[in-house]
Amino acid sequence: IFTQGIVWNINSFDQWGVEYGKQIAKQVLPKLSEKTPTDNFDSSTNGLINYIKKYQ
Repeated sequence: IFTQGIVWNINSFDQWGVEYGKQIAKQVLPKLSEKTPTDNFDSSTNGLINYIKKYQ
């Protein structure tokens, strides 16, 4: 992310998405420790969480 920001001449760590990501991370992290499949998020996020759970 840092390198990409340099190439695009933007501050990668001064974006609204960073704050949003922090909020979402607080919701996602607890789901990673649950044993059952997750379906609380959009299909992409659910897929990633369930993939990680499968291979933990």
